[in-house]
Amino acid sequence: MIKKILLMGLVVTQLTTSCTNSGTDTATENLSDQIATLTKQPYSALTPAQQKVKLEAEANAMLTQMDKSKTSGAVEAIQNLGRLLDISSVDIFNGKNDNKIADILNVSGVYGIYTWNNSKKIWVRTTSTTELKFIFPAKSSQTANNASLTSNATSSDIKVNLIDTFGNWIYNNTTQLYTQTASVYDEIYLPTSVDATLTIDNAQAATFATKGKYNNGKNIPVESSFKMVLNDGYAYEISGIKGDPNSAQSSFSYNNKNLVKFTAGSTAKIDALIDDSSLVSYRGSANGLVEIMDNFVIIADIDIAALANDEAELEKTLIEPTYNTSTYYSKISEYNRAYSAAAVKSQNKNTKLILVSKKDGTKIADVIQSSEKGYSYTNYSVWVKDNSTNGGYWSWNSNNNAGTLVQQYDEVLYLKFNDNTQVEMSAYFSSGFDDLEKKFEDFLKAFER
Repeated sequence: MIKKILLMGLVVTQLTTSCTNSGTDTATENLSDQIATLTKQPYSALTPAQQKVKLEAEANAMLTQMDKSKTSGAVEAIQNLGRLLDISSVDIFNGKNDNKIADILNVSGVYGIYTWNNSKKIWVRTTSTTELKFIFPAKSSQTANNASLTSNATSSDIKVNLIDTFGNWIYNNTTQLYTQTASVYDEIYLPTSVDATLTIDNAQAATFATKGKYNNGKNIPVESSFKMVLNDGYAYEISGIKGDPNSAQSSFSYNNKNLVKFTAGSTAKIDALIDDSSLVSYRGSANGLVEIMDNFVIIADIDIAALANDEAELEKTLIEPTYNTSTYYSKISEYNRAYSAAAVKSQNKNTKLILVSKKDGTKIADVIQSSEKGYSYTNYSVWVKDNSTNGGYWSWNSNNNAGTLVQQYDEVLYLKFNDNTQVEMSAYFSSGFDDLEKKFEDFLKAFER
């Protein structure tokens, strides 16, 4: 649903992932001030119906521009390269590792020219001491090699082990025990920069640039960035700084005009969380902005530590019914209801989302959650205890044809307007937004590999 993609999905996903890598100094310094300024804007006097018309027009303009990128020859070529790497795996480290496009753009000190042999459906390697290059068809419907991706990297002094071959479990008939052979690792130097160029029919189609900065010999970059520029006008960028606070920024633009832009910050203590992700006290808070075109902004302010504390407390106080028991199906519906209600309460308390119009200088609505009944089904089975080692089994309940209703619950997003009117976002974005939602889903599917 578009309500989850454009709001919770994009905001929360961006903020939670930004804690580990991606931002800029400018974004960090100005983010809190930007949020404070936008939050102080008055609420709009427009009705929910009037707001719907404005948002629909703006979002459709964004998706019209995005829609053009689906037919990009560069995007199609990268998709096809990924498909061919799935068909025939390669090891750019001369071992048995199955490398993907991400490996090509994130390693240094490895070379070789790999040419796709369409008749045999394999990559043929030619030795090179200067470049890492892939030669392949630009489209899945083609057989001739008319595209190439060439990568050049500058190494850092950070050496890491990359898993090449996992150890195998071997059964010993004498001891009747399994033992595992040692895994094989490749040793590589992490790059400080990687520059790659995609050509199609001998013409440049796209460029890729990755940068990383490391401190104190640690393999987690303190600064990192990635930029992809397509020759038909599209550009995607993501950058980040690990510090106090951490910051992240990413954007998708067309001819230098913003389509979607994320700016996020977090006070999470990354190094401590890497050592022990269960340390709630190091998770801190996060905030961010999602800018849609030149107008709409979604403000997010999240207390990550408080959310984690609430979740841990909920796991202790609300015990899920044991599956292999006769009372499981009679208790699971109430458990589902209580869990969903508690999760919504925690989200509304610790996560603040506000939709703002920059052009009008007004807040449109707060975004809140509500727990509501979702999918339900009737269970007709019953747990039967016996004396076997597993203690029992599930059997058809022939004595209770009515069965037991099992109810599940969903966390539903609502827009809460200044007059306290609450409108479910699926209804708010219905009718005229059906086409908008389909366009966005089609856009996402175009980039699936």
